[in-house]
Formats: sequence, C-alpha cells, structure tokens
Amino acid sequence: MPVTRKQYFTVLAVAAVMGIAAPAFAQKPKEGAKTEKTDKSTVGPSKVSVNGVLIPQAYFDFIGKQAVASGRPMEQILPAIREELINREVLFQAAKKKALDKNADIATQIDLARQAVLIQAFIEDFVKSHPIKDEDLKSQYDQGRAQMGDNEYKARHILVEKEDVARTVLAELKKGGDFNKLAKEHSKDPGSKDNGGDLDWGPAGRYVKPFGDALKALKKGETTEVPVQTQFGWHVIKLDDVRPVKAPTFDEVKENLNKRAQQEQVAKFVQDLRSKAKVEEK
Repeated sequence: MPVTRKQYFTVLAVAAVMGIAAPAFAQKPKEGAKTEKTDKSTVGPSKVSVNGVLIPQAYFDFIGKQAVASGRPMEQILPAIREELINREVLFQAAKKKALDKNADIATQIDLARQAVLIQAFIEDFVKSHPIKDEDLKSQYDQGRAQMGDNEYKARHILVEKEDVARTVLAELKKGGDFNKLAKEHSKDPGSKDNGGDLDWGPAGRYVKPFGDALKALKKGETTEVPVQTQFGWHVIKLDDVRPVKAPTFDEVKENLNKRAQQEQVAKFVQDLRSKAKVEEK
C-alpha cells in the first residue's frame, strides 16, 4: 500500500527533529558511496542487524518499492534506505528500553495507527475492485450539463422573511430606490447583503427552482415584478447581465467526477456495513 503524503512528511519531520537521515526516497546518496545492483521490485537480500536484532527484509523491500515508484533508481537509494532503517531500529530499541510501548496513551496511538492502515487498505481494495464505469460518469456529466442550461446569469437579490416586506422593497425600487442600499438595509442573506445582494455569475440551475425560473424569465436590467417565494423566504431579484455558459468538457471534469462517484460509493458501502453491524451501548 502506498505511503501517504502525510505519512511521508511526518517521517521527514521526525528525521529532522532527531537529527537522523531523511527517508531514502527523499535523500541523494553521498558521492562515492558504493551501491548494490538490484532488481526493480525489491532491494535484494540485505542482512542487517542492530544490537543483535535483524531488520526484516520486508522493511527493505517495502521502502524500496516506494522509492522505485517515485522514479529513483534502486542502486542510488539503497545506501540511504539502509541508513534510515538502522536509525529507526536504534530509536525503536531506545524507546522500548524506556518502556514507552507500555505507556497507555502511546499504546493507544499505536493501535489506532494500525487500525487506520488496515482501514485505508480495505477502502483502497474496495475502490480498486469496484471501478466506476465511464458511461456512468458520462451520464452524470450530461445530467449536470443539462441542468446548467445554455446561459449563466449575474444576479442580485434581497431576501426577506415576509411577503409584505418584499412588496414594500419593490415599491421603493419603483420609486427609484437604490437596490444596493435596500439590500444592505433589508436582506437576510448574510452572504450577499453587504455586497448589495450580489450573487455573482452562475447558471439558473445553481438556485432552487422558483428562484431559477424567475431568473430565466427576466431580461438584462429587469427586476421581478412580484416577490418570489422559496423555502428561504421572499426574494426580490434583479438580473444585471446574462451570457452564454462556458461549460467544461467531459474530459476536463472526468477525474473529479470519478473521485466524487468513488466517495459516494464508499460512503454507501460503509453505511451498508454499519446497518448490518450490531451496535450496543454498555
């Protein structure tokens, strides 16, 4: 299983604090250092012991695979891998000598770390064995593209709680009132009131249906003749401008669609497992 970016930089930080060698895949070998010829998947037999404790060959192989995956030639980084694992074993033995592994909090951290690694491996295995089909992603893209429509709108609104207040605002606008000023005075939308109700550019599909439908019915510069009701309250809407929407192509968003689909698939899988689990309060 690949070393995560967080794990990688955590090791780097520990190495810096302790004054030991950085991980092999982040360090160039010293000039003139001898290297060993190895294949591309493992570092080959490497019998190294520290105070009589043999460093497992699997450790060399695991870090070696990560180094090869990063594009570094094995023969260049093998000495650094050796130094890193020796330093780790020295520190590990020193920690055990102080019985830190017996400390309850530290033991809990170790258990949680082991649990996290197994969970990550399990999820990666699930994702690998349940790939998202391109046709499903294309269907999502087409659906989203249809919801966007052909235009995007630069709109502003004033949101109030009651219809009569909205009608009062409309009456003020018809008398020549300033939309920006009225939005700051009356709007209940904290995200736009201080900007004169400005909602910036966006497709009609971004909004709830009554709002989006009202927006599409307006012409540039127009304000709704009557308040528009949604679940958020009553809106007075003004259309500042309209332009053709510039939608990304399927290939441009395919990776993001795939990630979102995987996240949704994993979330559903976890929920299914949770629903079958026997959970008790004791």
